[in-house]
Amino acid sequence: MSVRGRCAKVLPSELNKVCPERGDDPATHPRKMSDFEVVPNLQQSSSSVSKSRRKAHFPTGSNEKENLISWIPENIRKKECTYFVESSQTSDSGRIVCECGYLREQHLDDAAKPPIFLGKEWDPSRHIQEMPTDAFGDIRFTGLGQKTGKYVRVSSDTPPRVIYHLMTQHWGLDAPNLLISVTGGAKNFIMKPRLKNIFRQGLVKVAQTTGAWIITGGSHAGVMKQVGEAVRDFILSCSHKEGEIVTIGIATWGTVYNRESLVCPMGGFPAEYMLDEENQGSLSCLDSNHSHFILVDDGTHGRYGVEIPLRTKLEKFISEQTKVKGGVAIKIPIVCVVLEGGPGTLDTIYNAITNGTPCVIVEGSGRVADVIAQVANLPVSKITIALIQQKLSVLFHDTYELFTEGKLVEWTKKIQDIVRSRQLLTIFREGKYGQQDVDVAILQALFKASRNQDHFGRENWDHQLKLAVAWNRVDIARSEIFTDDHDWKPTDLHPVMAAALISNKPEFVKLFLEQGVRLKDFVTWDTLVYLYDNLAPSCLFHSKLQKVLLEEREHTAGSKMPRLQLHHVSQVLRELLGCSTQPLYPKPKHTERPRLSIPVPHIKLNVQGSSLRSLYKRSAGRVTFTMDPVRDLLIWAVVQNRKELAEIIWAQSQDCMAAALACSKILKELAKEEEDTDTTDDMLALAEQFEHKAIGVFTDCYRKDEERAQKLLTRVSEAWGKTTCLQLALEAKNMNFVSHGGVQAFLTKVWWGKLCVDNGLWRVITCMLFFPLLYTNLITFSREKRLQPMGCLTRLRAFFTAPVVIFLMNILSYFTFLLLFAYVLMVDFQPTPSWREYLIYFWLFSLVCEETRQLLYDPDGLGLVKMASLYFKDFWNKLDICAILVFIAGLTCRLIPSTLYPGRIILSLAFIIFCLRLMHIFTVSKTLGPKIIIVKRMMKDVFFFLFLLAVWVVSFGVAKQAILIHNEERVEWLFRGVVYHSYLTIFGQIPSYIDGVNFNIDQCSPNGTDPYKPKCPETNADNKKPIFPEWLTVILLCLYLLFTNILLLNLLIAMFNYTFQQVQEHTDQIWKFQRHDLIEEYHGRPPAPPPLILLNHLQLLVRRGLLRRPATHHKLKEKLEKNEEAALLSWEMFLKENYLQHQQCQEKQNTEQMIRDIAQRVDVLAELLDLDRVKRTGVVEQRLGSLEDQVHQSAQALRWMMQALRGNGFSSGEDLPAVGSSKALDFKEADVEGKAEERGPPYHVLARNLLYPGSYTLRFPVPDEKVPWEVDFPLYDPPAYSADHKDMAVQDPFSLSLESLLKINYNTMDGLIDRQSFHGLYAVRDGLPLNPMGRTGLRGRGRLHCFGPNHALHPVVTRWRRNLDGSIIRKSLKKMLEVLVAQYPLSDVWALPGGSLEPGETLPLKLKWILRREFWPQFQNLLKQGTEVHKGYLDDPRNTDNAWVETVAVSVHFDNQNDVEMKRLNSFLQGCDPELCIRWQVLDKRIPLHANHKELLHKVSTLLGAYY
Repeated sequence: MSVRGRCAKVLPSELNKVCPERGDDPATHPRKMSDFEVVPNLQQSSSSVSKSRRKAHFPTGSNEKENLISWIPENIRKKECTYFVESSQTSDSGRIVCECGYLREQHLDDAAKPPIFLGKEWDPSRHIQEMPTDAFGDIRFTGLGQKTGKYVRVSSDTPPRVIYHLMTQHWGLDAPNLLISVTGGAKNFIMKPRLKNIFRQGLVKVAQTTGAWIITGGSHAGVMKQVGEAVRDFILSCSHKEGEIVTIGIATWGTVYNRESLVCPMGGFPAEYMLDEENQGSLSCLDSNHSHFILVDDGTHGRYGVEIPLRTKLEKFISEQTKVKGGVAIKIPIVCVVLEGGPGTLDTIYNAITNGTPCVIVEGSGRVADVIAQVANLPVSKITIALIQQKLSVLFHDTYELFTEGKLVEWTKKIQDIVRSRQLLTIFREGKYGQQDVDVAILQALFKASRNQDHFGRENWDHQLKLAVAWNRVDIARSEIFTDDHDWKPTDLHPVMAAALISNKPEFVKLFLEQGVRLKDFVTWDTLVYLYDNLAPSCLFHSKLQKVLLEEREHTAGSKMPRLQLHHVSQVLRELLGCSTQPLYPKPKHTERPRLSIPVPHIKLNVQGSSLRSLYKRSAGRVTFTMDPVRDLLIWAVVQNRKELAEIIWAQSQDCMAAALACSKILKELAKEEEDTDTTDDMLALAEQFEHKAIGVFTDCYRKDEERAQKLLTRVSEAWGKTTCLQLALEAKNMNFVSHGGVQAFLTKVWWGKLCVDNGLWRVITCMLFFPLLYTNLITFSREKRLQPMGCLTRLRAFFTAPVVIFLMNILSYFTFLLLFAYVLMVDFQPTPSWREYLIYFWLFSLVCEETRQLLYDPDGLGLVKMASLYFKDFWNKLDICAILVFIAGLTCRLIPSTLYPGRIILSLAFIIFCLRLMHIFTVSKTLGPKIIIVKRMMKDVFFFLFLLAVWVVSFGVAKQAILIHNEERVEWLFRGVVYHSYLTIFGQIPSYIDGVNFNIDQCSPNGTDPYKPKCPETNADNKKPIFPEWLTVILLCLYLLFTNILLLNLLIAMFNYTFQQVQEHTDQIWKFQRHDLIEEYHGRPPAPPPLILLNHLQLLVRRGLLRRPATHHKLKEKLEKNEEAALLSWEMFLKENYLQHQQCQEKQNTEQMIRDIAQRVDVLAELLDLDRVKRTGVVEQRLGSLEDQVHQSAQALRWMMQALRGNGFSSGEDLPAVGSSKALDFKEADVEGKAEERGPPYHVLARNLLYPGSYTLRFPVPDEKVPWEVDFPLYDPPAYSADHKDMAVQDPFSLSLESLLKINYNTMDGLIDRQSFHGLYAVRDGLPLNPMGRTGLRGRGRLHCFGPNHALHPVVTRWRRNLDGSIIRKSLKKMLEVLVAQYPLSDVWALPGGSLEPGETLPLKLKWILRREFWPQFQNLLKQGTEVHKGYLDDPRNTDNAWVETVAVSVHFDNQNDVEMKRLNSFLQGCDPELCIRWQVLDKRIPLHANHKELLHKVSTLLGAYY
């Protein structure tokens, strides 16, 4: 028995039932997506295969395999023939086969033993049974690399939801943003090379950019092969991350060649499949470039087309799902792309158009595609059977003989219906302007279909925009959505703006800003919370927020994680921006929450289950929170390292320089904690870019106005935590910004205070020593330069409060202190302190008071803890504290007589530390300042170098000590021998006894008893000579010196050299950056030097302690008035715009950018040349066609002349010669896309839809030219259908027997039934009336109640659409109407409140449902007063050849808004049936009503002169 037969026996006999139509209780299994019904067993694996683990399309872990092995056989079935019936046909090898197409041995064992009850004839419904599938898993194509796909064998009756669940939950596919169904020729066909390339590139581009699924037939032939090769070429030309395109092949299992290799009951992981085109015969091989295969099985072999019904159902099911991407919730759109194709392709196109699926036909691909493309622009009336016959004879020249006359009629009818739905049909023509790419044509087709879809209000525009955002196609949005056809209000774009921000689509954010979105209106408190709630989990800022929330939960001892609020964000931001900034977002009280509220329209947009629309509802009783919205969005983008988005938002900022510096600070802080090196590099690069932006803006400002630019440096920015630009730059260590000439000029100005900066330093020192010289012209002041006189005290105060003078006096004071301290230590250190020593103590006390002032001085209100942390961050402050503490310790010991000497030692150490403090003074020097930085960095190098050195020192010392000395028990001599001597050896002090040559026993202690001598090495007992191995110690010494002196010391020198070079390259920047700290310190320092500084401290104590006066802000901050600040920021913003324009110009002038622009222009020029070639070819064809027309007209004229001459007796007796050629163009193909469509079809259209509504009956195809009864149509043989309405009391018989039909009286009143037509007498043939409008393709009465006319009444109730003030709204200078529409139970569409009239009734039953009984007589009066707009035949889908609908449409218009009857009507509508939906709807051509009802509305709007 074959593999197919054996595999069926392996599986258990009793398995779970096939998935039912309904699922479990939704409370037990909540739905994960809309319109997805959970079925049993589907939820069993959802916990194990979660979406969070779908990082790749093909999971290969053991858990995934186990889930597939257990889940698929329980939920997915195959089909097997269980009854062998010998067929009259044989297999390709001539063997006997079953009616199913399989051989006898390919059946189950029991199938060859026919039970009696099964009967003799083979019946698929009984003889084919379902059983668990035996083919699924991974598929690998032998010899074609390691690429692995997914496959499964499914029954043709498998519910689509089960297959969709398999793809999304088990195969790990994300729901698509777009479904592209590619159909066409199943056999290999020839395409033009250029058209093939355009199709391949465009198809893959639209799939890759939109995240689409491509669905094909899956075989390695025809259009499926073209799609596969397109995907293959794309994958080979891009990275792995970009090359993931989902290509799903849905093929028939029974037509797959080598399918036996896919059969494995426990799953193939992987299954090896051989692609063998040479031996496949009538079967087909699977295409190796598809990623997933769904193999549809109906139990037969070799029969194509089995997969089409299931493929159609699956595509329809997927298109009904809601996909949430980027904050936009949309129904997954579907588009059908057609290449070439035969009769099956035409049916596919027709079904797609009927279901409302847009189709893109690729002209030039051949056969069906070209037939439709060539007639698509013609009026439907010109698409005749003869024209289609001519096209088929040309394009199907090989198989044209197979087309019967009936087939021609069917094709003509279907093509007419396809072309009639022009809004769903897009023809892609190579070289057509605006459609150079297939991807543009596909997306334009979807937008065109959406734009022409019936809707209420502006729903279709919203849908188009949501599609564009989900696909990230801003080019389509610009060209197709934001046009003059629709006016977008900025508030309409707020939800999609939030979606674009969350999904990181900067081009859309830029587009929305261009369209008028104001960030001030967009950003609300809840919006910000919503944005931070949707941070990417991989974002470092997100983890920091979660840590803050966790700490708050632990602090409050709660079990539930607190909800994220902006004060949590502010807490993290303050850590990043530094403690000197104030919180950006206040912590709200429990009773109120800051909030901004704005209204936006009701658009269904969702992100992760929460509604965006709820963010923009008004809420009363909330405190309005107003802040800088640009800052808020900029921070949100920067913390996620979104470069393009941050740059776009920064361009909108007003306080742009502070914003750029703050972003630089945030990014640098985040980069320190980021673990991913690539992300760290990106953050640092972006931080550098923001620093350059700040430098660029400040440069332009400084060039325009130095004074205003310097104000920008010290202005207190309320938006950024009451800090300044200069402070932010210093916190971020932006050396490039601080070293800018403008910043340094400002620091120099601060350094000199009120003195002129051009005063020489020698002048300042001279005046400082001899202050009476101040009253001469030796020193100049800035006020005097401005011609402002200064008094004596003013000059004295201005001089001694200048930071440079304070600095020099402190230097002089400090040197005096050190000299006095040194003198006391070396000369005057007595048991009883002298007056000089007491002076030092007093001096030190003043220094302690100054350090205390620096620690406690808090003008910004940061708090003692924050001030302490800031104080101890400074290295020099730490050194000061260390020196003071050591001095106090030494002083304590010095005052105790017993510890006088240790006290002097400790004071000597304190003197060293005080001397080291002198280095801070040298930072003001441009020469010495960088050298101090070099020393500090070299100290770090030495610290790490000591670790390496210690290894060698200790290892050599221990080995040397162990070899030479035996049992040295003295710890101090152990340390000397191991560490100290080894360390000195590096510098050349080699121990004399190490080699035994210079050994002297007098220099050591034999027993180690002498505390001043080391213990002697190992010696013999006789002559006291050393006995240790001298050769070994010498070798160890040589190796030790080699590695330490040569290797390690040179390594240290190289490290020092690298540090020196690194600092030397940036000497200027480092000096300029570090001088700020010194300038700021002495700018806020009291003017008197120690010890006189105690007078200033006393003054400060009196002012703050006794007088309670606030602290004076000595820091470099300046709070401006509101008007001055607004003017300054406006000036800064203006110069920022200039800077951005200058940057754009520089980018355009960049060589690389110029090369890219030139390349782009060359590409455009090449496309234009190709387009011009195509246009010229078209012009030539038009001229040839025109010439042929003229020749044909000339021939006709000559023929008429010859006939006229012959009629007048001028005949020559010979036969007329054939004049000219009768062959001419039967039609002219003109581009009429921009022309007006036909006003209306000449014949009924809805009454000829092939599928009759509410049944499975198919009409006989009737082309337009065969509709009239007068036209001969011998092939016309329509089926008969008459529904039995059991709920209706009065209805005609549904049988067409002549006896029952003869009882009916036509063209008169037949009892209560009115069989008279508004169009006069109608014909009756064989007892059946004939439709006065012609053939419909169906006999009988269908779903109508009576043969002949079925009368109806449709009231059209309208009123003017008005504003709140009562004025009538106009559009295109015409008044707008509102019409009363209703949605009846069990109906998905809206309709006019009317319908069929029951016999003897004056109002339709549906109208009675809407109105209360007491209002019926009044409404009849309204109808009598109304205007009749239509009376006659109604094109209805229910019409047949023998029954049709005729209606009377009456316009009831309320012109006055205060009309009593209208108010009464509204009151009676409110009490109608609750199952009915009634509404007043704006009237326009896109209102979603029945097509025949829209015709009635058009007539009413024309009658009233209203907009339509």
